[in-house]
Amino acid sequence: MTKAVFGLGNPGLPYALSRHNIGFQVIDLYREVHRTRRKGRIESSALVYSRDGLLLVKPMTYMNESGRAVRAVLDAHRIPPSDALIVYDDLDLELGRIRMLASGGAGSHKGMQSVLRAVGTEDIPRMRLGIETDDRDAPGRDFVLDRFTPAEWERILPVIRDAVDAIDVFVAHGLDAAMTWFNRWE
Repeated sequence: MTKAVFGLGNPGLPYALSRHNIGFQVIDLYREVHRTRRKGRIESSALVYSRDGLLLVKPMTYMNESGRAVRAVLDAHRIPPSDALIVYDDLDLELGRIRMLASGGAGSHKGMQSVLRAVGTEDIPRMRLGIETDDRDAPGRDFVLDRFTPAEWERILPVIRDAVDAIDVFVAHGLDAAMTWFNRWE
């Protein structure tokens, strides 16, 4: 059975490496670690890479319309929402935390709100990557569209690597195993 991992973000250079694009960064690192060389193809407003029963997807619809691309790819490949994983930044989690969930609301994240509306259920696995900092003085919208500071990169790079490992566990052993292993906080 094919699974799909959707890394949420915004296309284009102005958004590259922004906090809001951490989902794209996870997909890119996964491809690099696993030497996924197959050319991506544009499909249903998304850049899709395939690797051994796994689709790696970067919606090209911009964050707030991510659901259109997610729904289209799921439909095109007949993948149920339970076999998908949405990876995105979360201002409700401290920088450096990973939280995997089987279902739930979107909170204030407009990209995830779009996904839930489009798939018609809150029962879709997700991996939330914390980006909140204690010293943030910018409003949420400006903060997420800004780039990580050098000190923040030191904290977030290991998290992006852990996210790649979490995808492997999700694909090989399922969401429960991934949640058991990666929801720990040290």
